Amino acid sequence: MSDKRKNARVPLDIYLNKYMSGVPYMVHASDISQEGVSLGRLIEPEHSARKVGLQFQLPGSEEVIYAEGEVVREWVEASPSPRERSGVRFTLLTSRHRKMIDEYVSRGTRGH
Repeated sequence: MSDKRKNARVPLDIYLNKYMSGVPYMVHASDISQEGVSLGRLIEPEHSARKVGLQFQLPGSEEVIYAEGEVVREWVEASPSPRERSGVRFTLLTSRHRKMIDEYVSRGTRGH
């Protein structure tokens, strides 16, 4: 399988709020890049929403990042137990929050 990603991804093990139709649902992030984040579904209902809001804190930061994004990919992770995942591409970030994500990703890629 080819990897179409243009940007490096770094591990991210946090829970965050994913807003769909204004309602927050807790999801688990497994990695992040400058362009987006990979999320694991926990308790959210079945939905077809492509546009979502995100609210999260990067490890080591007290500041809450608010972002808007678009679900660009969905899949089921097979092991060890089936889990629904989605890839969300950032569509709206403040320049401050974009810089925070860029710096976090840069630190993570230097460490690997």
